[in-house]
Amino acid sequence: MGSRVERREPRAHWVLFGLLLVLVLVLLVVAGFTGGQLGESQHAPESEPSSVRVPDAILDGGPIVDPSRVEAGLRVPAGHVALTFDDGPTTWTAQILDVLDRYDVKATFFVIGSMVAERPELVRRMRDEGHEVGVHSFTHVNLANIAPWRLRLELDQTQLAIAAASGHTTDLVRPPFSSRAEAVTGSDWRSLQRMTGYRVVYTDLDTEDWRKPGVGDIVRDGTPAGNDGAVVMLHDGGGNRSETVAALERLIVTLQARGYVFDTVSEAVQVPSAWHRASRAEEIRGILTIGVVRMSNAVVDLLRVAFLGLAVLAALRTLLLLLLARRHARQPTSAAGEEYLPPVSVVVPAYNEELGIAAAVKSLVASDYPELEVLVVDDGSTDGTAAVVEALNLPGVRLIRQENGGKPSALNTGVAAARHDVLVLVDGDTVFEPDAMRALVAPLADPRVGAVSGNTKVGNRRGLLGRWQHIEYVIGFNLDRRMFDVLQCMPTVPGAIGAFRREVLDQVGGVSDDTLAEDTDLTMAICRGGWRVVYAPEARAWTEAPASLGQLWRQRYRWCYGTMQAMWKHRRAVVERGASGKLGRRGLPYLLAFQVLLPLLAPVIDVAALYAIVFLPSPTIAYVWLGFLALQYVAAGYAFVLDRERLGPLWSLVLQQFVYRQLMYLVVIQSAASALYGIRLRWQKLRRTGDLESAPV
Repeated sequence: MGSRVERREPRAHWVLFGLLLVLVLVLLVVAGFTGGQLGESQHAPESEPSSVRVPDAILDGGPIVDPSRVEAGLRVPAGHVALTFDDGPTTWTAQILDVLDRYDVKATFFVIGSMVAERPELVRRMRDEGHEVGVHSFTHVNLANIAPWRLRLELDQTQLAIAAASGHTTDLVRPPFSSRAEAVTGSDWRSLQRMTGYRVVYTDLDTEDWRKPGVGDIVRDGTPAGNDGAVVMLHDGGGNRSETVAALERLIVTLQARGYVFDTVSEAVQVPSAWHRASRAEEIRGILTIGVVRMSNAVVDLLRVAFLGLAVLAALRTLLLLLLARRHARQPTSAAGEEYLPPVSVVVPAYNEELGIAAAVKSLVASDYPELEVLVVDDGSTDGTAAVVEALNLPGVRLIRQENGGKPSALNTGVAAARHDVLVLVDGDTVFEPDAMRALVAPLADPRVGAVSGNTKVGNRRGLLGRWQHIEYVIGFNLDRRMFDVLQCMPTVPGAIGAFRREVLDQVGGVSDDTLAEDTDLTMAICRGGWRVVYAPEARAWTEAPASLGQLWRQRYRWCYGTMQAMWKHRRAVVERGASGKLGRRGLPYLLAFQVLLPLLAPVIDVAALYAIVFLPSPTIAYVWLGFLALQYVAAGYAFVLDRERLGPLWSLVLQQFVYRQLMYLVVIQSAASALYGIRLRWQKLRRTGDLESAPV
């Protein structure tokens, strides 16, 4: 209804939102690939079959292989040991470095690139304390099972991370899930031949400490026979490595007592150091790599906390709604209220309501109420609204015409012309049940009550969109409004059906046009005036809900933006006392949390769920989502029972999570952006069809 100054709806925030969403998804993909299985396990992926033949020299040679030459690998000379550690750096790495430093032992660490990004200072320490570092891939993937481009990416990104951490690169590599050279398969050899510029380091003695066999077994399996030289494989990452730390000290003491010398891999086989000075470009690229990995991990941590927080908040909200709705339902209705039947004036503002106005007016005249007048205020309609009302020629119905001034103006015109002191404000598409008027007016018998909210029902609930709105209305009216009533902080008497005292409307200055949600604005003003606003669930009226997604978007955009305007307008209630303080410290925080902030954060739930489905093997996220859905079904089921509705439409609740909910939080995003831009929207008139097939009247 009515005209307002309108600026073009903002669009820049959608570009920003889209870019932000793409950035988050990219970071989640990075986190997903870098946060996989970072260590050995009993479920290590086997190298894929291949017809490629591994040269005998490789299979029968030493553990240190140059893939560019088909010759036997180098062996560690007798009396020497090269200790190697895989899968770090982690918190255990620092303890291992402490042990090595205490005994002045040098070792070689094969690091995972994504772990270097998390703890670059440990790689710097390795370099500073004389240890060597080798590449162990970026994500601990079986290099034999990936495409050549991915293999090169795994090696190069790890090198860049090492360069950023230490200022150097390395020419050593150890493929994840590898052990002795004799176990190299055809596909392993094929991948090795692509590792140009590297020495590949296998092992002589694999302690399999990742199995946590016990300190004694680790020491035994890491001890060479006789005076044999050996490359010993241990792990500083991939799990709890307390056994490895304890075994390392015993192993060093044992081997030193036998006269062994500890070397890095390069020193042991007398080849040049594996360290090479990194270029400035490599360091800069490495810094960027580390930054992206850290940012992606931070996003995952933030999503995890946000998801769990929102899940807990949603569960607490549902529990609160159910408890307070039950308390409201069990409240007795006073006998005095049932006999309270003062004369009532019904004001119906109408703008282009030709299709629905006849049904609305007829239902009001047919009300089981002793003294009633109906005032239809035609707000400059351009269709046949006024003609339809005149043609009805019903007793007790007056038609008032005015130039288009907006819904608040039409309501104020009707209130001024009304003869009685109890006023019922009704939308032009609303159909009352015969006994609704009695139920709606009855609570005004209590002199503390200034306004009463009725129970709005969706009249056109055929089709999926209609069912979704029907479910939303039933839950909203039978749980939220019952809770607001118990807490004495009702924020909205809906424009479709509400009763007011004239003195209350006079006190707050009538219906204001400061916001797009004139009903919410009016109700908050009444609460701040010291009056109780209550809910009458038996006062049922039927309304036509939007029949298309476009109309639904326009309606909810106006509602949401208007509610934000009203919340801001009445923000002073937060620090006020009495009834106003209850609104400010109960109702407004609830609206802010669950109608603004929670929908703004709702994409977090969807993005976190998508990430978990794709990258996390645990079904925990699925259980949380199913638990959340179960809570919604419990709340919806109870609301339907309270409202004596058939439970049949609830089958569509699960589908509501994939379209309707997303539309609603996009509405909130658009509304929040409009509020930030300071946009003044015009009234959005919905196109009516007159479809109220579900209404019993």
